[in-house]
Formats: sequence, C-alpha cells, structure tokens
Amino acid sequence: MAKNTICVWYDKDAEAAARFYAATFPDSAVGAVIRAPGDYPDGKQGDVLVVEFTVAGIPCIGLNGGPVFKHNEAFSFQIATDDQEETDRYWNAIVGNGGQESECGWCKDKWGVSWQITPRVLSEALSAGGGQAKRAFDAMMTMRKIDIAAIEAARHG
Repeated sequence: MAKNTICVWYDKDAEAAARFYAATFPDSAVGAVIRAPGDYPDGKQGDVLVVEFTVAGIPCIGLNGGPVFKHNEAFSFQIATDDQEETDRYWNAIVGNGGQESECGWCKDKWGVSWQITPRVLSEALSAGGGQAKRAFDAMMTMRKIDIAAIEAARHG
C-alpha cells in the first residue's frame, strides 16, 4: 500500500466500482481485495471490506462502509483528456454505466462519485487569462460534456 492513499467510501460496491475504473481508465488496476475475517454488525465473514485499486496512476482504496455517508461534489476525480474522442469515451463510459451528467464537464458514476472530464485545451485556455480565458469560460458554462471545438472557437474569438 502506498504511503498516501485516497480512501473512497462505498455502501457495498467498492469492488464493482474499482473493476469499472480499471476497465475504463489507462494506468488503472485492481489490487488486493480484503474480506471480513468474521461476522460484524452490517455483514458476514467473507464480505468485501476494502479494495485496493489505482485510477489513472493514483492509489486508492475503496471502503465498503455502508450507507451512512454519501458522495458529493466536494470530492472528485479529474481526468485530463487530449482530444474529443478521449473526452467522449470517458464521459460516455461513466454516464452510460448508470451515471448522470452534470454541468461544465462534471458527471457522476453510478456509485455517486463525481468526475471532471476536462480537456487539456480547456485548462490551457483558462490558464491563459484575459479575453481568451473569459470566452472559453463563458462557453464552458453552457456545456455538460465539454465540446473541444466550441472551446477552441471561443478561445480564439
């Protein structure tokens, strides 16, 4: 296990989520699946407690902690994309697997985890400042999934 690991709380589907992420994003994998050594108040011996996984190179653990805590946008994975095909692929994988669209490149997977599918051209435009940042920002504010051609057109006025 890495020295610093992101812990993501799930009700009971940490392993399914980890396997979906590993199948969807490059440099992702499922590691150890740790099972309960005995019965406990919300489960039985052999139930999955913790899943070690990596998402796009970031070490994580999924904790099956039950329904007490819910995901919200205060935590999200941000995936930088290089082109529209990659943007579409990740967006469609998340939304098409029981997830839901949000605004400005954000979506949620079916477990409620938020994702920002962010083309590099958008980040570059916003970092440039000035008029091109304002135009790209204004264009982004009208979008759900980011349309790279529209961002580029807005950026260059």
